Amino acid sequence: MKKYLSKYVPFFSLLGLAGLALVLWNITMLESWNCQTVSTYLQLQNSIQSVLKISEMFPVEFNYSYCSHLGQEPTEEEAKEERYLLKSISWSEPPVLGLPLRQSSDPAQSYYIIQDSGELQVGGQLVVNVQINNFLGQPKKHGGDFLVARLHTPELGAGVVGRVLDHRNGNYSLFFPLLWPGAVQVDVTMVHPSEAVMVLKRLREEQSDRVFFKSLFRSRYLSETTLCNLCLPVKKQPLCNYTDPYTGEPWYCYKPKLLDCDTRINHAKGGYKKNLLTSYEKKFFQSAVNIKIPIHAAGMDNVTVLPASKGQNTWKNLEFSGFYYRGSWRPLTGVVMRQFNDSSAITQCLKGKMLYMYGDSTVRQWYEYLVAQVPEFKELNFYSPKNVGPFMAVDSNHSIMLRYRCHGPPIRFTTVSSAELHYISNELDGLRGGSDTVVMISIWSHFSTFPVQVYIRRLRHIRRAVIRLLNREPATLVLIRTANLQKLDPESSLYNSDWFSQQLDSVLRIMFKGLNVQLVDAWEMTLAHHQPHQLHPSPAIISNMIQFILSHICPVRRKRKRDSYWAR
Repeated sequence: MKKYLSKYVPFFSLLGLAGLALVLWNITMLESWNCQTVSTYLQLQNSIQSVLKISEMFPVEFNYSYCSHLGQEPTEEEAKEERYLLKSISWSEPPVLGLPLRQSSDPAQSYYIIQDSGELQVGGQLVVNVQINNFLGQPKKHGGDFLVARLHTPELGAGVVGRVLDHRNGNYSLFFPLLWPGAVQVDVTMVHPSEAVMVLKRLREEQSDRVFFKSLFRSRYLSETTLCNLCLPVKKQPLCNYTDPYTGEPWYCYKPKLLDCDTRINHAKGGYKKNLLTSYEKKFFQSAVNIKIPIHAAGMDNVTVLPASKGQNTWKNLEFSGFYYRGSWRPLTGVVMRQFNDSSAITQCLKGKMLYMYGDSTVRQWYEYLVAQVPEFKELNFYSPKNVGPFMAVDSNHSIMLRYRCHGPPIRFTTVSSAELHYISNELDGLRGGSDTVVMISIWSHFSTFPVQVYIRRLRHIRRAVIRLLNREPATLVLIRTANLQKLDPESSLYNSDWFSQQLDSVLRIMFKGLNVQLVDAWEMTLAHHQPHQLHPSPAIISNMIQFILSHICPVRRKRKRDSYWAR
């Protein structure tokens, strides 16, 4: 046996040497690859893995309701407030779910009736009754439909919103203040039937990742992109924790396979999850059927309002922010509205002021409007991406500075540098404040897909920072923009429905009530106006917002006689 084996020793030795040489050659070749080659190879590998493991990258079935409990633990008082806020926005639910479409709310079969209350005068109130019927023409027996309403006179450029009271039995009452004389017309719209609202509630609690985010990680020539969100299911892939150290606001990304967490260079919207609804649920989201459909009158849709009686006070006990008259917004309480009709009037008002605008693209509109209206403003080139910022403009002759910065995640902008992901509360803590400082905040749209608790937590941090700022410098002017209505279709309703916005808007108003801040009521200013609803309101509405803001910055000085009257 040994004799035969000895014959093959040279052969096996040569084979072993050949294998060793092949291994050494492969190592040498790999070492000769440059970083770009390695990166290309690994990116191709990652792409293949992403295709093969798409279910891991974009989880379809995962309950994200626990996300609302991440972050700093609220105090006992804050937890109590949170329970109160959630109760205040609770929504009427149908007693039975799963009924066919024909038994759901049909705006075309529904109607409203103007209540006969005798002679109507400016300073009074108009009451309208709404009956919701199903597609069979039968009265609904429960509430929960999302209705909006306005009273307007097109010839006068006048309009005001109505308050909606749900009696939870298919009947609704609308209340309108009568603020100008003449013929006024009622408009009632069903934004969503109650059945659709239930679907939206489910999506908000169970599919908060229906808008997903991503971040790019890079180190020299090596780069990877991973999924990010407020919270992520911990599976086999470890997480990078980007929780803000000051506020405790959570944010996570899946850790790249080959790079460290500190190599993240940007944040971006990844996209929208599809196929969120069952075939049954889709029936409640149909354009021209049950999304933003007008409800018509059963009889007259207009009435005539007489001038106010002599000495009648028309401005007390009104739960409305204002109204339009001849195209101009007229606040009902607080500031006296002024008109700044040219650039010189604006610059004179803003002379020596520093304006800081923080938030989403709806507050960026204010920055863009001012820069466009005032030629003296010169923008500094920070090489910031368009529509992202940060932006800055100055008028050195009048010592005016404008600044805009987007809020921290979640934010659905295309691409934001990770170095520019700043939280509003941290920015406010860095301001000196004072009579020369104006702070404007708008934060709502990018939170529509998350549980309301997430928004409450963010506003809580901002509110704390606002209070600290006002304690440091009480003369600081702080204005907070509310949410507004927008155009909806079957797809956008699932991410940006006015119902989501209305819920967040209600929370914001309660949380900042009683503080020395001014609300810019974008909800009423868009609903009361004749222009179509858009996420970014029309220039006519933005102009009225700016006039309102400038009227707060440069208020009318009341005469002493009138001051003494109001002091009584």
